[in-house]
Amino acid sequence: MYALTDKDFHLDAHTLARRLLGTVIRHKPGRTWLAAQIIETEAYFLTDKASHASLGRTPSREPLFMPAGTIYMYYARGGDSLNFSAQGAGNAVLIKSAIPATDHMTATGLRRMITNNPTQRGDARQLEHLCSGQTLLCRALGLEVPKWSGRRLVSGKLELLDPGNAPHAIVQTRRLGIPAGRDPHLPYRFVDQRHVRSATRNPFGRNLQEGIDYRIITGPKN
Repeated sequence: MYALTDKDFHLDAHTLARRLLGTVIRHKPGRTWLAAQIIETEAYFLTDKASHASLGRTPSREPLFMPAGTIYMYYARGGDSLNFSAQGAGNAVLIKSAIPATDHMTATGLRRMITNNPTQRGDARQLEHLCSGQTLLCRALGLEVPKWSGRRLVSGKLELLDPGNAPHAIVQTRRLGIPAGRDPHLPYRFVDQRHVRSATRNPFGRNLQEGIDYRIITGPKN
């Protein structure tokens, strides 16, 4: 296991999106580590109509044009969303969902994540769905736009670890929530096949067909 550094992000957005599957993001907002294993990502390019970068440079979007590995966060659906810039100005990867990484935190850390992210009724979420969505993930980990957007990973505070747990099979499919006219057809979403039930939306859903709605690719670099 090792901690990813700046050089690990110098990949095109597609390759980086696959590379990050199986890695563990750890945040230490206080004395306790909170950790989640990334299972779903989306790639975005400057020339992609769905990307924030395609809308032009603004102070809030500037991290997208900074060196690979820069954190870009924004507000979506009433919560915070986490991205990392990739190789090439304006290219990035959205961390879409994850599962609790119990091997990389204590029981106290897991309880903190559960407390951070209750259901709308105030109940504890099922662990399988604690981080099933970009805003749920950030809420569970305590990641907030003002504190992290424009920064980089910080050892001992916010880390991305590679435990050697890359998926053998990845589901490639269309991204979620992309409106008409902004390239909703592009298959830039990647899901670890081992954890499709914990994804934002299961890519093997009813009436979805392999070869039409999704395809299976092997390994993070293919």
